[in-house]
Amino acid sequence: MSRRLPLFLLLLLSLWLAACYGLRFAFMEDGQWVGICAEAADRWECQLRSGMGLMIHWRLLAWAALLSAVLGFVAPGRLGTILAAIGLFLALPALVLYTASLAVFALVIAALRLIRAPRLPV
Repeated sequence: MSRRLPLFLLLLLSLWLAACYGLRFAFMEDGQWVGICAEAADRWECQLRSGMGLMIHWRLLAWAALLSAVLGFVAPGRLGTILAAIGLFLALPALVLYTASLAVFALVIAALRLIRAPRLPV
């Protein structure tokens, strides 16, 4: 692993977290969208907002993050690292979008897998 990769990943995750918060506060919690979607529910923005509301209600992001993180934790080698990174990537919006109870476990499991030292071949 190069020396700059962890810094790049930290920057990428920070930007992803900022984008998730932007989505939450500018799209899901903004009062203007309530009025717009009450008048014209067939707009694509309102359909997207409604779909995201259902995704939040059913906790799909949190369950996907948890499943990916657990599979990444038990999978060996590069596959486990990739699955854990996907779990971490999905856990951040799940934390921001009101499903913190499950997403926090996914975040911790994925982070533990990503910082685990590689096993030496026997």
